[in-house]
Amino acid sequence: MAHHYDLSRSFFELFLDRDLQYSCAYFPTPDTGLDEAQEAKKRHIAAKLLLRPGMRVLDIGCGWGGMALYLARITGAQVTGITLSREQLAVARERAAHAGLAGQVRFELRDYRQMEGRFDRIASVGMFEHVGVPHYPAFFAKLRDLMAEDGVALLHAIGRSDGPGSTNPWFRKYIFPGGYSPALSEVIPAVEKAGLWNTDVEILRLHYAETLRHWRERFAARREEARAMYDERFCRMWEFYLAGAEISFRYQGHMVFQMQLARSLGAVPLVRDYMQRTETVLAEAVPPPLRTGRNVGANNA
Repeated sequence: MAHHYDLSRSFFELFLDRDLQYSCAYFPTPDTGLDEAQEAKKRHIAAKLLLRPGMRVLDIGCGWGGMALYLARITGAQVTGITLSREQLAVARERAAHAGLAGQVRFELRDYRQMEGRFDRIASVGMFEHVGVPHYPAFFAKLRDLMAEDGVALLHAIGRSDGPGSTNPWFRKYIFPGGYSPALSEVIPAVEKAGLWNTDVEILRLHYAETLRHWRERFAARREEARAMYDERFCRMWEFYLAGAEISFRYQGHMVFQMQLARSLGAVPLVRDYMQRTETVLAEAVPPPLRTGRNVGANNA
């Protein structure tokens, strides 16, 4: 985790959106911009979580805090975000203080396996790719143990459409040591063994390809700044990473899945129309993320 995510905040600000969302955006239309698509992603996830005021929410792999702060702002929920990156932790805490939410949102440097207690809602965005197939049973068992009896969880992660595979050796060495994008056939058996209800699965197909296109173009526009921060070799590596990742989602079977999970059979409505209704309400009611005075406002996923 630290190998990748402990790069400086200033570097990620070069190409991410204003909320520092470093995971797949959600594009309602082809001409939606990156900032708007990342806001749409957060609304989409919030709608699936069925949030209500005062709920206890856990964000596993909270990144720079954007998702946790968003969920707190829209409902008044008490949110705990956890990460393994010291750099992300410092930024997330700074952002919570700047937004006046330090008493409502708590960020901790902690492994999900160390968490105790019960939560009404759990979100994990862009973190599951670092868990590893041998640990899936333990991950979902822990998820179950952390969920209230009527709790709901939303898992947002990269997957592959063509069955189990292996991580590209170059990506494994230089970008995501230990990272792996699973097939659903590797994930769902672990969900079943944990005794969880898989209440909804959505496959986001080209959304990450478009997200990476935006990142690649924005990185190229500010490449000299990145070079000044690191060096030419780093920039060439990062260009290859962004281009190669975009190709994998556009042509080589990679996708993103969102899996809604519950302990109780009746924890979520029987039909899905509540999701669109909630997104519409949130789009009209929720302000954009607060700026922090730096280049952007400032998640896993």
